[in-house]
Amino acid sequence: MGEISKQLHVKLKAMASNVLLPQSSKGRKPSPQTPDIEKMIADAMDPVHTAYNFVHHITSVFVENVSQLPEMRAFTKEVGKAEDEYLPEGPPMSPLTRSYFTSWAFFDHRIGKTTDTLASCLIDANDIIWMNPDQLHALKKMTESRMGIYEHKGMEDNHVRLRELVTDRESVCHVASGYRGKAGELWYVRLLPPLVPKFATYHVAFTTPYVLLGSTKKDWIDFLRRNMVGIKASSEAEALHWLLKFGPRMNYWNEFVLLAYHHQANAIYLSGIPDLKSTLPHA
Repeated sequence: MGEISKQLHVKLKAMASNVLLPQSSKGRKPSPQTPDIEKMIADAMDPVHTAYNFVHHITSVFVENVSQLPEMRAFTKEVGKAEDEYLPEGPPMSPLTRSYFTSWAFFDHRIGKTTDTLASCLIDANDIIWMNPDQLHALKKMTESRMGIYEHKGMEDNHVRLRELVTDRESVCHVASGYRGKAGELWYVRLLPPLVPKFATYHVAFTTPYVLLGSTKKDWIDFLRRNMVGIKASSEAEALHWLLKFGPRMNYWNEFVLLAYHHQANAIYLSGIPDLKSTLPHA
């Protein structure tokens, strides 16, 4: 538990002692704004995506309730400034989609000078918040996730097969946005792993895929490897994770999406390499 998480936990525990709260997740009644999971699945939304979407909603509600607390001042200031700068509403207003930006803000953004994220604060506060074990499990998977750069390797039934650059890990994915693409494309996207592998073994592409144009697979592998140099990690995979999740600085990847925006049709297209400014259309 990091410093901000500790401070927030103390505050929430004190606040909870002053009101009558359920002593487990079973005692909580859903609010009128809570997504109806059964209806979402009945409306043909993928069940695994539905579960992750529900936990994303829980996290959003948590943000709304703690963002005004003094313990979260740094989070509110940093994420608010990024929101004002990048206008994350998706094309045509901005190439940053809401799902991309909130996933960064909740799961990747480290608050102030700490290693705490908004999601890690929520996990640490679960003895007060009372998510059920399945919700907590899904939130931990989302917290561990990151954006990645993948090569499209073709279709497998209704799913897309993606292979990550550098690690060569392959994943069969449900793409929540509906975009299927074609073999050979390079995607910048956030994958979430299976929740109950014995029932569903596929990943979920949680964000709208950003299709990378104008640069080859080798260009991107070269970029990743030269920017992994100097990252203290026990393995190449860990260094890659650190680079893609946190970047060299706070808004590194947000800035790339903004500067690399090329155009939008049935996907969002980006052009250029982050550390080669001359290749970025809007640098």
